[in-house]
Amino acid sequence: MPPTLASLVHHSALKLTVLAGRERLDTPVRWAHVSELADPVPWMEGGELLLITAMKIDAADPETVRPYVRRLVRAGVVGLGFAVGVNYEQVPPALVEAAEEAGLPLLEVPRRTPFIAISKAVSAAIAADQYRAVTAGFEAQRELTRAALGPAGPAGLLARLAAYLDGWAALYDASGAVVASAPDWAARRAARFGPDVERLRERPAPASAVVAPEEGDDRVELQSLGTGRRVRGVLAVGTGAPLGTPERYAVHSAVALLTLATERSRALQAAEQRLGVAVLRMLLSGEAEHARAVAGAFHGSLLDGPFRVLVAETAPVDAEGVGDPLAALADVAETAASRAAQPVLAVADGERLVVLAPDGGAAVGACTEAACADGAGLVLGLSAPTLPEATAAAFRQAEQALSVARRRGRPLVEHEDVAAGSVLPLLADEAVRAFADGLLRALRAHDATGRGDLVASLRAWLSRHGQWDAAAADLGVHRHTLRYRMRRVEEILGRSLDDPDVRMELWLALKASPSGE
Repeated sequence: MPPTLASLVHHSALKLTVLAGRERLDTPVRWAHVSELADPVPWMEGGELLLITAMKIDAADPETVRPYVRRLVRAGVVGLGFAVGVNYEQVPPALVEAAEEAGLPLLEVPRRTPFIAISKAVSAAIAADQYRAVTAGFEAQRELTRAALGPAGPAGLLARLAAYLDGWAALYDASGAVVASAPDWAARRAARFGPDVERLRERPAPASAVVAPEEGDDRVELQSLGTGRRVRGVLAVGTGAPLGTPERYAVHSAVALLTLATERSRALQAAEQRLGVAVLRMLLSGEAEHARAVAGAFHGSLLDGPFRVLVAETAPVDAEGVGDPLAALADVAETAASRAAQPVLAVADGERLVVLAPDGGAAVGACTEAACADGAGLVLGLSAPTLPEATAAAFRQAEQALSVARRRGRPLVEHEDVAAGSVLPLLADEAVRAFADGLLRALRAHDATGRGDLVASLRAWLSRHGQWDAAAADLGVHRHTLRYRMRRVEEILGRSLDDPDVRMELWLALKASPSGE
């Protein structure tokens, strides 16, 4: 701890005597300073022991020393040392009384004790305190390093850090979720600071913040992790008091070690990404057994059961403020899978992201939820559950669902929705509408002259599968009239209604055309 007035008084070589303010001798001393100015306050920073001989002030005059002492107290001076045998043979009673009234410790300095001896004693004590702090900090760093390299990894580091600080520590991942804490009860407390962590994550790394404690709460300090602009995680420590120098060293060491672990994880993730690309290519090429062999411990369990293929791309809208939606979605998938201890494979494929995740697993749910959030800037297609041998077919399903989602303006479409629903929504794009209008334009032009209702008659006849009597009844006309109208349709279009392809195209055109609803 830093030197105090009490430690200076007990210093055997200084021979200091306490004349006033005995109850405040435990106050730390930041420095010992000599000044004979009548007003030394402008040159004070606070925490000093001021040493004087009273060359410029009348120390025996109560009207002089009272305001002098009050100014010193307001400036943060922690003690006054008065040398006797220079200008005064003893400390004037007026000064003793003024110091007692103001609560300022007053020390008598004997003539044989030079001021430089007091300054050296203070300096030596401060240096010794700093050395102890640095030594303690290095020892804490060694202990934290051993913990980080141990089998428990970051969790062991947090446990050692919390014990050293006599507080608690927590680690948040890139999404802001608590992934480790110490002691065990700290997880619930750390969860309260999610909004503060989110605000810190929005600032470029490195960054820190102190959460102002409410009455009875811990002082919580947050430190971001990562060497780039993107925050890779956040360390939180909670203590009952502000951190001292050794504790500060320990926290900085923990930040450095956790950042190294994060960067090492990023290198491992890059290797996993390359491995994932190879596995995906093998699966799409029908080489499921080779894919299993290459996947090994990284993705092997993913190929043991049914999984889904998800294909995502950015939505064709202004997603200002979203950043990189596909990178964010990959983080969402990997974080959700990690929390649930499930495998996942997320691979960047040009301007798209391909995710393979267990059917019914956490990653699929997290991705669909993220895509449907406001402002996500994503479009997703999701395949039906599949096995490794049918990955190529599932990939095509996901691509088809993605295409439908893009045309419908929806953030997510599942293959089941496409397969179980009507084919008509698949035709809801401009190209199909243009085809329908072009095919039916001549019939509508004929109807516009008032010479018949060929479009309505064609629709009724096709809906009745060419049954003349039923279709004529629907129209309220004679069946010979309907036969005449269908001959006119053939003449105008130049195509035979006996051709099933023609009937199919006309029916789809009637359904796809807005005017044919």
